[in-house]
Amino acid sequence: MFYRRVVRPLLFSLPPEWVHHASFGMLTHTPLASLIEPFARQNFPTLEKKLFGLTFPNPIGLAAGFDKNAEGVMVWPKLGFGFMELGTITPRPQPGNPRPRVFRLPAEQGLINRLGFPNVGMEEVAQRLERIKVSGRWPGTPVGLNLGKNKDTPLTEAGRDYVACFRRTRDLADYFVVNVSSPNTPGLRELQQGQLLDSILGPLREEDPEAKRPLLIKIAPDLTEEQLETVVTAVEKFRLAGIVATNTTINKEGLTLQEEGGVSGRPLTARSTEIIRTLHRLTNGRVPIIGVGGIFNATDAQEKLEAGASLLQLYTGFVYEGPLIARKTCDGLLFRFQHPS
Repeated sequence: MFYRRVVRPLLFSLPPEWVHHASFGMLTHTPLASLIEPFARQNFPTLEKKLFGLTFPNPIGLAAGFDKNAEGVMVWPKLGFGFMELGTITPRPQPGNPRPRVFRLPAEQGLINRLGFPNVGMEEVAQRLERIKVSGRWPGTPVGLNLGKNKDTPLTEAGRDYVACFRRTRDLADYFVVNVSSPNTPGLRELQQGQLLDSILGPLREEDPEAKRPLLIKIAPDLTEEQLETVVTAVEKFRLAGIVATNTTINKEGLTLQEEGGVSGRPLTARSTEIIRTLHRLTNGRVPIIGVGGIFNATDAQEKLEAGASLLQLYTGFVYEGPLIARKTCDGLLFRFQHPS
């Protein structure tokens, strides 16, 4: 309540991307996360999940895009998250799209972003993760890494970018996600289908033929059922470990702001759940799904779990509900688990 009534109005009076970097810096470079930890972190044994050969202390994770450069690896468990997905990383550093590129939708509880994979590049991220591993401070929660391509890499050569990122970081994360669904890199979503998708997943599978490292694919919420069937076929063909559903949507129907970019948050809630339900049906429940898109509370989380998701990720909900959202969502899920209707 304090966050909603006091902190959020103050933060929302400032530019969104500046707020993200400032608050992120406070969490990673001051004792703030440790001060929040007693209120945010709790064990939930009955919510524990085992997937991909990994143990997730709870099903609520941090979505890719929030910690693009792997700067908060030690912070997210303190805030109660059961896992994290870092990135998106690209082979070479890139600044992303021109600013402003993040816009709030307070009336709809959403965000529009057209960031375009700004990141320091795979080498700096890899070195950062290596230092954490060598120091013995690796978190007890699974760490995922989201892989992308540089903006200027032709679609027909995209596979080399994903392979380069995977090859450099293969021993530095617990699972990997192929991001072919961001709307903010020109043409990227074309990589979700046909020969272009095969040209990425094939070489990645060749890098790890025994599928020892869990490899997932992140898809857009704007795919038709026929396109989803194509994705499922590729997932089975290349023995992927799961699907992350979904990225942001390009559908801005009815929104108060019509900026270019992808929409996240409450406007995406129903559509992402629908995609999860369809994927669960198409795969007969055989392929684990990480559900993401418009999760603000335990009710939203439960809906996605009932639709077929095994794990969940938060991004915009974190922005609107504050740093205790993982704990509060887990509390709500635990109550529902103990008091089924």
